[in-house]
Amino acid sequence: MRSDWKRPEVYDLPKEGERRIMLRVAYDGSAFHGWQAQDGASSVQETISSVLTEVLGCRTMAYGSGRTDSGVHALDQACHFDTASTIDPQRFAIILNTRLPKSIRVLSSSLAPPLFHARYSTMSREYWYLVKEGAAMLPFDSGRVTPLRVLPPQDLLSSYAALLFGTHDFTTFASARDASSSRVRDIYISEWDTITDAYGAPVLRYRTAGNAFLYHQVRSMVGTMIDSALSGEPVESFKARLDGCDRRLALRTAPPDGLYLAHVGYDPDEYQWFEDRYGE
Repeated sequence: MRSDWKRPEVYDLPKEGERRIMLRVAYDGSAFHGWQAQDGASSVQETISSVLTEVLGCRTMAYGSGRTDSGVHALDQACHFDTASTIDPQRFAIILNTRLPKSIRVLSSSLAPPLFHARYSTMSREYWYLVKEGAAMLPFDSGRVTPLRVLPPQDLLSSYAALLFGTHDFTTFASARDASSSRVRDIYISEWDTITDAYGAPVLRYRTAGNAFLYHQVRSMVGTMIDSALSGEPVESFKARLDGCDRRLALRTAPPDGLYLAHVGYDPDEYQWFEDRYGE
């Protein structure tokens, strides 16, 4: 239930005389060591923050809805920063896009709602994972789509994905480095489909959305589904992996290049149907 989510009751808000600006950002993660700023490595957070500092004339930090790993992309990451500047909030997108590298694009900028925090106000996150048959890979796909020698049966993948929908303990698909106190998560969407890329080629896509995800959870689910489907594993055996709550039952963790943070949601009504139907 949402009432069980561990969110801090107190968190940083804009200081007196400051406004909080929300950015929606897309980026190609190939050139970055993830979202999070880190010493000696290029990150999306530090790149945006450095440009904001240049524009505003004082050290300004952008805070994201969550981390993405090295090589992972975003179609719609959300972040915020605080400023005493009187610049029209909508102009920040224009200003930043003239200074940021082409691998980062600010989709929109706006005045954040009262009490908004890019991380702690989040209600949902949606991820996509893109896969192609190796023979169909184009030069533009390198680092952005994961190639497979052969594609597994989509109907079997879909059967596995249906088992991941709902509220489960996802310990099997959590990295040993995950420090979460609880590994129970709500998954609102879990499905495989085939989409078409900009050049008309088919792309196998895993789409999932949930209240939150464990470290490497999506990549572990994808890698395990793909390897299980390639071997023809029965659906009952995949269910046993999930229900076993044992990391040793997971198979390969899929590489980061096919993973996209597709959307960060702040609307409490978007998945209220799930709470109404499955909440306790």
